[in-house]
Amino acid sequence: MRLMAVDYGKKRVGIASTDETGSFALPRAVWLNDETLVDKIWKLKVEEGIGKIIIGESRNLDGSANPIQEAIEGFKSGLEKRGVEVVFHPEVFTTVEARRLQGQTEMTDASAAALILKSFIDTVYNKGI
Repeated sequence: MRLMAVDYGKKRVGIASTDETGSFALPRAVWLNDETLVDKIWKLKVEEGIGKIIIGESRNLDGSANPIQEAIEGFKSGLEKRGVEVVFHPEVFTTVEARRLQGQTEMTDASAAALILKSFIDTVYNKGI
């Protein structure tokens, strides 16, 4: 099954998806967080046969929700209303890690989404193997 990951930000949203085997995460796009976002994600999901969308769950180090988590939950609900299977996956410092790996680029948020997706694949499907 192909998967998609979203690194949700107030201004920009990073998008990543897997290859056809569902085992390799690839940065795809960075889109503005605007009123067309859900439509764009829906279109990519349909065009590429994405079976599940993983959204980075934004929590503080103590486990409490970050201020942006409420917006993320509303975004998740908007996708679910279209019949999309959406799950949260913990993400901590993925944007910082993406910058460390590649420097700051226009694809940093997409790379952060790929890190979320890789973590999801490793923990849920590969059990960390």
